[in-house]
Amino acid sequence: LIGRTEYAGNVIALRQLARRNDLQIVVLDDDPHGQVDVEHLQRELERGNVAMVTLTHVPMANGLVNPAAEVGRRCRAAGVMFVLDACQSVGQMPLDVQSLGCDVLAGTGRKFLRGPRGTAFLYVRASSWNGFEPAMLDGHSAISTGAGGFEVRGDARRFETWETSVAGRLGLGRAADYALALGLDAVQERVVGLAEQLRAELAAVPAVTVHDRGITRCGIVTFSVKGSDPLNIRTRLADQGINVSVAPLPFAQAGSLPIGTRQGEDMVVRASVHYYNTESEIQRLVGFLR
Repeated sequence: LIGRTEYAGNVIALRQLARRNDLQIVVLDDDPHGQVDVEHLQRELERGNVAMVTLTHVPMANGLVNPAAEVGRRCRAAGVMFVLDACQSVGQMPLDVQSLGCDVLAGTGRKFLRGPRGTAFLYVRASSWNGFEPAMLDGHSAISTGAGGFEVRGDARRFETWETSVAGRLGLGRAADYALALGLDAVQERVVGLAEQLRAELAAVPAVTVHDRGITRCGIVTFSVKGSDPLNIRTRLADQGINVSVAPLPFAQAGSLPIGTRQGEDMVVRASVHYYNTESEIQRLVGFLR
């Protein structure tokens, strides 16, 4: 089971997994707030024969935070594995794998955690280890047992490889320490406050439409400007020293998967605020769009 706001790269990997293991990918509906519909999830779980539920905690566009803890609670009750992509949420809010109820959580260093690009981390619940054999093993993740056999390590190193970037791992660890020292509750409060200010000020500009949804929102703010191409807006803002990106909105069709190149009206401008941004920087961005 997969949400409609799943990251496109994840969908490709899941399609590969489905092809290898003769699985079917079922796309869950969104609820009226744009979040994953937990009631649709419940119906599918009760239908049975569910191998795994995978969810993007914070989608790359539309500003919402999916109700991961509720998804985790229902998956645990049904005895179904729950995999959570926390790449966009780690670093901008507290994450507790016990509260989230996930069996697997994957995060990246380069986004809100402010770590080096090319770094990532993986949490796997110890009780779920035996259900995983990594796609590639080497002498770090497994040992030879002779006579052509091997045994996968019984600890977290089963998910690692011998060759790795030491500098990258040190940078990732330092970024995590830095975020923890600041306090993720304080970081979230600051980020959400700045994001809500930006949404309110953007909404007051007649030509601007804010596209964010969800009950709980984060530091990702998405918008469009009537009559202006998002790519052109990005370029013009960059000329003013204001960094934004563009991102695709989720598909309107409930059964669609977020795959492929999308342009035009499906694309929006994405501004990601963080704790180091200031109120005056927000006003400067909005002032340029007036």
